[in-house]
Amino acid sequence: MKVLVFGSNGLVGSSLKSTLPNESIFDEIKFSNRADTNLFSYEDTSKTILNFKPDIIINAAAKVGGIYANNTQRTNFLLENLKININILESSTKLNSVKIINLGSSCIYPLNAPDPIKESYFMSGKLEPTNSPYAMAKLTAIELGNAIKTEFGHDVINLMPTNLYGPNDNFSKEDSHVIPGLLRKMHDAKTDNEKTFSIWGTGKPLREFLYVDDLSRAIIYILKENINEELINIGSGEEISIHSLSLLIKEVVGFKGSLEFDSKMPDGNPRKFLDSSLINSYGWKPSITLQNGLKDTYKWFLKNSPRL
Repeated sequence: MKVLVFGSNGLVGSSLKSTLPNESIFDEIKFSNRADTNLFSYEDTSKTILNFKPDIIINAAAKVGGIYANNTQRTNFLLENLKININILESSTKLNSVKIINLGSSCIYPLNAPDPIKESYFMSGKLEPTNSPYAMAKLTAIELGNAIKTEFGHDVINLMPTNLYGPNDNFSKEDSHVIPGLLRKMHDAKTDNEKTFSIWGTGKPLREFLYVDDLSRAIIYILKENINEELINIGSGEEISIHSLSLLIKEVVGFKGSLEFDSKMPDGNPRKFLDSSLINSYGWKPSITLQNGLKDTYKWFLKNSPRL
């Protein structure tokens, strides 16, 4: 099988680079990135796909960020993610047969969806407002993928991972997700001998986190077992409050000061916990604990921080 991975320099793509080559079922793998393909160009995207003629396309390309980035760059988050997904999916229709792993996000589910969130809650309510543009782009990709599956016969599997973290994440102070953001800022606070560390929100919201290599292994498992569901949640099965997460990160980083929570800043969704019973029923389970994942992520950050 020939595999084409888009977004190979990102968090998920980098993880796939280290895991896919170890699998003997893949005959040839092309890891595509911005250097070889402009995903904002339909012509460029189509050329890459038609020249390689993959059996499998893994769409791991996206513009991503945390609450602040999503809420302040709303137009770019919607437009850029729409362009990426539309160009990849539309170009795939020129192939006779292909399996597409389309990576989405748990933010596609409604703000008030009951927890744990089942795949059946898809398109059943209003989105969480701070990241609704990003969610709308992902929802469009799912709908387009399903349309292509019906009309062209391609196997399109939409994976909805919970909050991801790990090596090669975005550790920016301004627009990162919660784990890399806290790791970076708390590391800086330790380096500067700060006495206190301020965290957005009350610390009460509950979140579920998945180490990125566990997602890569889930993708490999789905391909090996020829699982062909329309929509699949990929979660760790464990949730933690932002307060407890902050204490874990404090321990991993070795920050000695006190933590303060700024209740004037937004919390986002109060709870978001995926029901991963579907993928679990096929035999897949995550293998990396949050504590071990945080340690590995921080080690990677320390090694690579001069370049970040």
